[in-house]
Amino acid sequence: MRWRKLLGGMAFAMVLQVATAGPSEPRVVLVQPSGAVAPANLLRLSVVFDAPVEGAVLPRIALSHADGRPLQEPFLQQELWSPDGKILTLLLHPGRVKTGLVAREQLGPILSAGDDVVLTFDGHLIKQWHVGPVDATGPVASAWKLSHLRSGSRQPLVVTLDGPIDGRDVDYLAVVGAADRLVEGKAQLQEGETTWTFTPVAAWQPGEYRLVVRDTLEDPSGNRLGGHFETPIGAPQSRATVTAIAFKIGPDSSSSGRAGLERSD
Repeated sequence: MRWRKLLGGMAFAMVLQVATAGPSEPRVVLVQPSGAVAPANLLRLSVVFDAPVEGAVLPRIALSHADGRPLQEPFLQQELWSPDGKILTLLLHPGRVKTGLVAREQLGPILSAGDDVVLTFDGHLIKQWHVGPVDATGPVASAWKLSHLRSGSRQPLVVTLDGPIDGRDVDYLAVVGAADRLVEGKAQLQEGETTWTFTPVAAWQPGEYRLVVRDTLEDPSGNRLGGHFETPIGAPQSRATVTAIAFKIGPDSSSSGRAGLERSD
């Protein structure tokens, strides 16, 4: 009888322990830029978790040199979360990224070309970058290359970009067909956000298509498709535009056209 009571007590204790255990800590599944190299004028990065995170996360994140020396005050003290609470976007302090500002003059730039830096969460390494040169050019749609497509297939359209774009801008590109009808499908960014792929829901049909790109698409340094982050204060702002790259799918294959600009209202 005593051993039955003992086992019963142990089982109750195990149930109590499971019932009172807290939820497992969300894991980091992706950091963007996801490539091995980040520009010296990196403006933003995103941390993707597998579940929503409770409480402030910024105090738990650190950016340091590869040898462990911390970078002084690299982030703007603001957490930008996706609606589902799983993606945190952090801004490196713009006043230290952009040249000619007081913060940069006093504290210096955050990153320097040739450095190796690491990003940690709760002291655990989640990403490492080699710092490349400053990227002041931004995306150039006319340099993008589109893959060939077969009519009747659902093979993905692969767009090789001229450089990485912001990881949160995957839906800033879309494919439209006849009568500007949106082609339904799934878009992804791959290879360090240098490649955009689009897999249609239905098979490709022969005809004329356009890859349409929002003018607010940016690279990780804040350079837009139609403007640069380092634009001087007081410079005239460019009008909103939509970039469209035309391509045609024939009975067997496609041929891509050149990029064109369309004015939007």
